[in-house]
Amino acid sequence: MSRNALAEIKGNLENYLGYRILLKANRGRQKTVVREGILEKTYPHIFIVRLDETKYPVKRVSYSYADVLTKTVQLTVYPPTGGELKIACE
Repeated sequence: MSRNALAEIKGNLENYLGYRILLKANRGRQKTVVREGILEKTYPHIFIVRLDETKYPVKRVSYSYADVLTKTVQLTVYPPTGGELKIACE
C-alpha cells in the first residue's frame, strides 16, 4: 500500500468532517453492512463515524483508510448543498 494513497484518502475525508455519510462495509461471505451517520473525527490511521442512536445499537464505528483503499469500505458523502460524492483512491 502506498502511504501517499492513504494520505490522499485521509485528506479527502478531513474536508468532510461533520457531513452526513453512507458507508457500505464488506464483512465477508457476501455479508454487507450499510450504515449512515456523521463523519466525526479523523486520526492518523482511522476515521470515526457517529451513527444515529435511534437506528443502530452502536454509537460509533471506526474504519481504517486502508479499508477504503482496498474497497472493503465504500463511502458516499452527502454535502448540505445536495448531491453525493464517492470517496475513493484513484
